Amino acid sequence: MQFIDYYKILEIPKTATESEIKKSYRKLARKYHPDLNPNNKESEKKFKEINEANEVLSNPENRKKYDKYGKDWQHADEIEQMNRQQRSRPSGGQTFGSGEYSGDFSEFFESMFGGRTGNTRQTKFRGEDVKATLTLNIRDVFHAQQQTFTVNGKNIRMTFPAGIEDGQVIKVNGHGSPGFNGGPNGDLYITFTIVNNTKFKREGNNLYTTVDLDLYTALLGGEILVDTFDGTVKLKVAPETQSGTKVKLKGKGFPVYKTENQFGDLYISYQVKLPTNLSTKEKELLNELKNLRSHGN
Repeated sequence: MQFIDYYKILEIPKTATESEIKKSYRKLARKYHPDLNPNNKESEKKFKEINEANEVLSNPENRKKYDKYGKDWQHADEIEQMNRQQRSRPSGGQTFGSGEYSGDFSEFFESMFGGRTGNTRQTKFRGEDVKATLTLNIRDVFHAQQQTFTVNGKNIRMTFPAGIEDGQVIKVNGHGSPGFNGGPNGDLYITFTIVNNTKFKREGNNLYTTVDLDLYTALLGGEILVDTFDGTVKLKVAPETQSGTKVKLKGKGFPVYKTENQFGDLYISYQVKLPTNLSTKEKELLNELKNLRSHGN
């Protein structure tokens, strides 16, 4: 397996802190995100490399293994277990210098699992669990989506249910690192980063937005068209509606994860907008209204 410099990909030094890694990843992920670079194969490749690098370096345990074992970091547990076995084995067994192997780990696995010496002791080892980060747009998770992403150089195509939340972790059995000597594969843990560039704020399954209301409709009432996340609805506005008034649209929020045909609610806050650039006639009418109100008529 060819060595990949994840620090170079994320444009950070090896001494970078967790916050510096996160900051650099978010900046680069936005820069090369496919939504912002449609039909750009180079950006797509770069985006996948950035995600792969972040999967390793954002996890302190994986980063430690990567720093120590390089391209063989995914086999760190097996390497260390073999070293422990070598140190505890009675004299006369195969040894590696001071009790730990320090050469090319590919050769290490070949020698330990019978590639050269005909070793008959075939211990089964479960593969390493893999943690991955997948960045999606909020509109991508409003409906069930098929997504293809790259983990450890392998393309994985999966269908994700609607309603996934930012920071949510999904476990995918058997899609981690391969086991050794017939051992089971590890699992894949995907952490989702959901980018929201809409006018809707999401909290759980509920959505929140602000709708501008002109002064005349606010005072006299009427009907307006309001954008929901997946369409528009017509709303009746009561006369004398105040700025800050909230309206709930039941079932117009975000889909409930893994629950078919169930949605959260949409909460609308009205913001009354005062007219500007008034004409002389408009000012006269407003003054007339002011005088009427002040005299109690």
